[in-house]
Amino acid sequence: MSASTLDRPVELGAAPPEPEPKKRIPRWVGVLAAIVVWILVWSFTKGHNTLYLAGLDLTDLHVKLAKLGAGLGNNAFTDSVNTAINAIVDFLSKLVALPSAPSPAPVIGWLGVTAIATWVGYALANWRIAVLVLASFLSFGIFGFWQDSMGLLVVTFVSVVLAVLLGLPLAILIGVSKRAATVITLLLDLLQTMPTFVYLIFVFILFGIGAPAAVICTLAYALPPIVRISGFAIRDTNPGVLEATDSYGQSTWQRLVKVQVPMARKTIILGLNQTILAALSMAIIASYVNGPGLGKPVLAALTQNDFGRGLVPGMLIVLMGIMLDRLTTAASERSELIARGGGENVKRRRVILGALLVPVAAAVWYSTYALNAAVFPESQLGTNVANAANKWMDATVASLSGPAGALKDAITYGLLNPMQALLSTSPWWLSFAAILIIGLIIGGRKALVPTLICLLGLRLLDVWFDSMVVLNMTLVATLLVMVLALFFGVWMARSKRADLIIRPILDAGQTIPAFVYLIPVLALFDSTRFTAIVAAIVYAAPAAIKLVADGVRGVNPGTVEAGRSVGQTTWQEITKVQLPMAKGSLVLATNQGLLYVLAMVVIGGLVGAGALGYDVIYGLAHQEASGKGMAAGLSIVLLGVMIDRITRAAAARAGAD
Repeated sequence: MSASTLDRPVELGAAPPEPEPKKRIPRWVGVLAAIVVWILVWSFTKGHNTLYLAGLDLTDLHVKLAKLGAGLGNNAFTDSVNTAINAIVDFLSKLVALPSAPSPAPVIGWLGVTAIATWVGYALANWRIAVLVLASFLSFGIFGFWQDSMGLLVVTFVSVVLAVLLGLPLAILIGVSKRAATVITLLLDLLQTMPTFVYLIFVFILFGIGAPAAVICTLAYALPPIVRISGFAIRDTNPGVLEATDSYGQSTWQRLVKVQVPMARKTIILGLNQTILAALSMAIIASYVNGPGLGKPVLAALTQNDFGRGLVPGMLIVLMGIMLDRLTTAASERSELIARGGGENVKRRRVILGALLVPVAAAVWYSTYALNAAVFPESQLGTNVANAANKWMDATVASLSGPAGALKDAITYGLLNPMQALLSTSPWWLSFAAILIIGLIIGGRKALVPTLICLLGLRLLDVWFDSMVVLNMTLVATLLVMVLALFFGVWMARSKRADLIIRPILDAGQTIPAFVYLIPVLALFDSTRFTAIVAAIVYAAPAAIKLVADGVRGVNPGTVEAGRSVGQTTWQEITKVQLPMAKGSLVLATNQGLLYVLAMVVIGGLVGAGALGYDVIYGLAHQEASGKGMAAGLSIVLLGVMIDRITRAAAARAGAD
């Protein structure tokens, strides 16, 4: 303390001066320091104890896992589930999709199915939705994929019904019990962080191949949305309403059935909507276990590198998703309107629906009688569109091959190779310690225990080297995703016109099956790690861009105006006001980008990325390697959980700062 401070008189009653806050060292400085130390130690130890395992090599653990899996697949429970699902799918398929012997057509032909679907669209929603349903079903046939489309609808229908039967009781448990919510949420986190291909390893072991396996893996992916969303809606019921109804002495069951569920109806239908879309997104993945549907022709096109042949059924999957999304959304809005006592003349609507049953019944009868109404007439439209798409793709690849090659080389030699050298050629204990320390710096103490557990799991599963290769690809892809997210997200937030143009493109990117745009990426970049990274970027960027755009747009307008009033430039406004104030959204965008990128790891194994993705695919195709495939799948899950926990903890710290 200086002499001038000691000599200064202190006024009676005056508050003591506040101490100056200590300046924290920015987290990025700590991360940079940890990386520098890591590189220094690596320079003396690289190439030792990397735990490298060749693609076909197996450890004792992998052999034991394969034997365990073989034993799990032979039991009465899985046999009974297989039999039941096979019977249901077979019945529905012969009803609307497959020939029902001795007839060359299903029980109800295309005309009858289309008439019933159109009537259901009007009954649940309105005439606009009915027209959309009619146009969608006609498109399935006109483009030459009627049978595959009906097969996909059957698998989706059975999976969604099972998801509702299992999901609503779980949602109710989440809504009424905090203890149950904790346990169920952990299980849902596991399902949602597990890449979809990883389900196939366990589904294949338990249920083999065919329709039951397709339904089970679709169910596993489609279950979490309806449980999470419906459970939240039931738990979030207005406390005042609950207290008012409790005053009448109602039981817990009465409160649930008469108050909580009815008030949560709109949100529950939203959960159903998301479950349907999640089920559709599994169409191509399910085809890997010989599931029926549009996924089969898309997968066949990928193996032959035929863009046009994969584009047409891929677009039909998108169309089916749009149709079901609009149908459930409109049904939700209509039910909400009716519940409030308005919207339509109920008697008049019933008369119209009853009258429309007459032409529907006639169409069903005719489709069982006339072959041209039972089997959709052949059309060359799909083939013509596929050929035109291939010509366009060939011209595009020819014009972009030079810039594409330069971009691939720049990122491969500038980012991929140096980072992979550090991660994968470090001794395992050095990578283990460095990742743990960096996770602690970024996420704090909350991230320490999950990171430690996940790293121990990766070490014990005997695929450490491949896990580090995947972690490297994930980090590089996420870095590129965030570059795109910052550029386009800020642009969309600051320009309504840009948002209007870019957002539909992002919606399409999120809806198109990943396998469809994997084909042109393959044509541009061949089978390499970079191909997998580009596919992951296309898959992950839309969600990250939207999160950044919404976060920047949500910054207080008054704060932005205050900056403008003191003469800030546009660049200063973005970097010193909008991005710092939206840092929570930026961290969340990074979190989602990482998880979306990781979800593409196995697909990357199909296009030359190798590592864990290849291990999973090889394990699916070869029974003796199924144990290594299981270990690789679990390693992907552990990487996802570790990344998720670190970024979530970082987001919480960013919000608290």
